[in-house]
Amino acid sequence: MTQTTAVTKAILSFRDVEAKLNLRRSTDPHLFYEWKESLPELSNSEKISLERLSTRYLRYLEEGEINEGTLNIILLSPLLDALGLCDPPYRIRGEAWVEVQTAVDAEEGVMTLEGRIDALTLQQQFWLVIIEGKRGGFNVLQAVPQTLAYMTATPDPDHPVFGLVTNGYDYLFVKLVRHDWHEFALSHNFTLLSDEQSNLFRVARVLKHLVSIAGTNRGNGRAA
Repeated sequence: MTQTTAVTKAILSFRDVEAKLNLRRSTDPHLFYEWKESLPELSNSEKISLERLSTRYLRYLEEGEINEGTLNIILLSPLLDALGLCDPPYRIRGEAWVEVQTAVDAEEGVMTLEGRIDALTLQQQFWLVIIEGKRGGFNVLQAVPQTLAYMTATPDPDHPVFGLVTNGYDYLFVKLVRHDWHEFALSHNFTLLSDEQSNLFRVARVLKHLVSIAGTNRGNGRAA
């Protein structure tokens, strides 16, 4: 018997990710090499835009006026636009409804997880997930399990899926691989406040690189 439940109720931890989605965190440091390899350089205009966005974000942060809505308006959407990721060949999709079938569980049987996520998808192989700031100590790592659940809904299992989880000052990249094995890996956590300009520059370079990989896969006709 197949049951249906919300992703937000069923996937709360990395243990749930392993038990219900059959995903394991890789111990291979080479699995997610893309965020560390040679990255594209930023143009002068891109650097100027990022500097302006960093300054704007810190100003809003000082006033205590950061939430999901304002974060998207003042930082993330302008960031994507500055990097040219809003225009062809790239295409952004907003809030998405997804369904994910879990692995067989001895107690609950097969379960269908469903839910709506506030995320942007680029090329359908890259997810950008926005979460609230650190209220009650909540951080980007805690959002990764549910992000992985949504990423598994990408219909093409033959190519890796990438994601970026951010609350505006922490940026964590995710890679999901589903071939003969099912694994995921994480990048370093880039913290804007530790070095607001340089870290946002690095995030932008990694973002451009990973999205270009997703675009190449799609352009070859092998991505959904």
